Amino acid sequence: MKLSLRWLKEYVDIPTDDPLEIEGVFASLGHEVEGFEVLEVPFSKVTVGRVVEIEKHPNADRLRFCRVDLGDGDLHEIVCGAWNFETGDIVAVSVPGAVLAGGLEVGVRTIRGVTSHGMICSAAELGLGDDHSGIMVLDPDTPLGADFAGFVPFPDVVYDVSITPNRPDAMSVIGLAREFAAYYRTEVRMPESKPVTIDRPSPVEVTIEDTKGCPRYVGWQVDGVKIAPSPIWMQQRLRASEVRPINNVVDITNYVLLELGQPLHGFDLDEVADHKIVVRRARTGETLKTLDGVDRELDVLDLMICDGRGIVAFAGIMGGEESEVTDSTSRVLIEAANFHPPSVMFSSKRHGLRTEASARFERGVDPNLPALAAGRAAHLMVELAGGEALADVRDCYPSVIEPWTVDLDVGEVERILGVPFDRDAVVDLLSRFRMEVEGDSPLRVTVPTNRPDLTRPADLIEEIARLHGYDKFPETLPSGPAGGLSTSQVRDRRVREIMVGLGMHEAQTMTFLGRSELDALALPDDDPRRAAIRVRNPLREEEAYLRTTLLPNLLKAVQYNVSHGLSHVSLFEVGKVFLSAPDPDDPRVPDQPIHLAFIAVGDTGARGLHSTPRATDVYTSTGIVQALFDRLGLQVRIRQAAPAGFHPGRAAEVLLAEEVIGTIGELHPAVGRAFGIEGRVAAGELMLAPLLADDDWWQLEAPSTYPRVEFDLAFVLEERTAASAVVQAIQAAAGDWLESVTVFDEFRGESIGEGRKSLALRLVFRAPDHTLTNEEVAPHRETIISAVAEVTGGQLRGV
Repeated sequence: MKLSLRWLKEYVDIPTDDPLEIEGVFASLGHEVEGFEVLEVPFSKVTVGRVVEIEKHPNADRLRFCRVDLGDGDLHEIVCGAWNFETGDIVAVSVPGAVLAGGLEVGVRTIRGVTSHGMICSAAELGLGDDHSGIMVLDPDTPLGADFAGFVPFPDVVYDVSITPNRPDAMSVIGLAREFAAYYRTEVRMPESKPVTIDRPSPVEVTIEDTKGCPRYVGWQVDGVKIAPSPIWMQQRLRASEVRPINNVVDITNYVLLELGQPLHGFDLDEVADHKIVVRRARTGETLKTLDGVDRELDVLDLMICDGRGIVAFAGIMGGEESEVTDSTSRVLIEAANFHPPSVMFSSKRHGLRTEASARFERGVDPNLPALAAGRAAHLMVELAGGEALADVRDCYPSVIEPWTVDLDVGEVERILGVPFDRDAVVDLLSRFRMEVEGDSPLRVTVPTNRPDLTRPADLIEEIARLHGYDKFPETLPSGPAGGLSTSQVRDRRVREIMVGLGMHEAQTMTFLGRSELDALALPDDDPRRAAIRVRNPLREEEAYLRTTLLPNLLKAVQYNVSHGLSHVSLFEVGKVFLSAPDPDDPRVPDQPIHLAFIAVGDTGARGLHSTPRATDVYTSTGIVQALFDRLGLQVRIRQAAPAGFHPGRAAEVLLAEEVIGTIGELHPAVGRAFGIEGRVAAGELMLAPLLADDDWWQLEAPSTYPRVEFDLAFVLEERTAASAVVQAIQAAAGDWLESVTVFDEFRGESIGEGRKSLALRLVFRAPDHTLTNEEVAPHRETIISAVAEVTGGQLRGV
């Protein structure tokens, strides 16, 4: 927010004028200053005058010839092109020798044959605004002949202060004045908020149908107002705060908003049907034309201000056109209300309508501020618009919100801040923020209702720290164990490095998906991944659910790359999935395990998996997993399976310590086509946690220095027999001397019969303490042949 230092000093004594020193105070109090601007009077020799005579210019239809009294006994003849003033108006006059904004020097000029001795000035010519359309008409009580510079609130310094979202109380001049008062140990001078009132009944009726959306509504009637420009000092303060002046009544509502932090709205009471105000939610099909001229279709969750006829304002955001204050307004109803922050925030975002009012309401305005703010606005309307404030005020406050208490252990202050604070110091610091403190330890602290951010002891300790001064805390080195990555963090990074080393690129996709993606993955109805959690407020229906698998969005990323001309794409992702089952550690939230998934299409290239390019297939998936586990030092087992979405003959389960941790293989061609991908698609998805777990204790076994014995066996098997079953049977029967067993060939042909296949395996034996002979290995060979026959039904080929 923009803050005028001159305005701030009206309410609090600040013992310095140095802009940099004041910027340092802001920083010490936790408010960042993004910059400041020093403002000086941008003109000289501009005098207050009164227009005495106006005549038509003899030689120009669009010009007027004026005689102006500057209080020096002479009438000064000036040619002017503006038409927004009349005889008797008080104006700002630049005489010959005056210098205007931008450095323009005023002299005597002849305009269409008539001599002009100076200029009657507009706001733009004086550097006080952007309005070139007409001259500035001043307050009738402005004294003639006075130097106009004395009526302009310059010099000044305007700060651009960044207020954090949790500090709605600081979004006003008074709010920041309280901060400076606490810092300098002084008092805040509150502005006058008790107008002279007229004892006359008000016809206004106020009804709050939604007390949660509107806990409080104050309506204050002011009659007999005269719409006119607001005083120069008020206009300049509004402009410094980047608010456009409109007229005295509207400017007063904006001025009080900036001054006190309470958004206000002024209704033309003659346009409020039946003098009724009703606060309720919008109904289906209702619309409102707001002050910006936009017709808005309302949602049933939008909070509205209505009269006896219909909707007149968007609660907490913007008024409607039908009841706005115009030049003919004579009776004003000042609205000062308190609205539910989330309600205002969601409506503001829903309609793309953010205002000074909504920026404050969505953070939380003090519910006990409306009466004070309405009184302040009524006082200004009496003073500056000639109005009469009625004593009969409407204040609907069904459930009064009282200050709350927080218990603070004095010892906790030292524990968190690392510096000792005694009770008296803590009480002093908190009291300077207008908090009442009682007791010894714990202290019972009463928090004022304008501080919704103070609800815990830690919040109070933060207040103590910032008022004590962050720069006063000694510099210390942190103590405790040295930092470093945990085992799981190291292995997580290692997994990513390995996947990149295998020629893949890491992707990060959205955590949302739609039902259509789960359908495209061909998941059966009873698949747990179908039980996706719906997002309460999705941005769009196509992304209305939290993902239960990484594959759909990763497939869309691959399709995007392929559609842009890439012939081969290999992506992987590490990320959370969201399951319907409760989290084991916190049942209040869904289980959110981290998965690793990958997709590869096209030629895999020659960088990681293969020395020469080859087409993607099921062996791409098995190769990725085997390489990953080997480099992590883990023993993996791949077991043939037919998981949903995968090709039934080209897919498998991945087992670690005999527990299934994922699936790999080729996706079913129909699934690939559903995602716009032609050809074979290698894919896999694994649970990451088992890969990151700490290793069990292991013991080094010295490698044998003796030569190995190597031989091959080929078995004829049924087509459906998995190679892994043969390998497991061999490992179970071979004994301790077996060093490795590897499948190196698979054959099908007429010589072995239809529906059968031949599997060739290479076995390596080695003894730790001597050289093996063929005679020693022969019994093991026979045992293996018998075990394979018993377990799989396979027969040794060639027998």
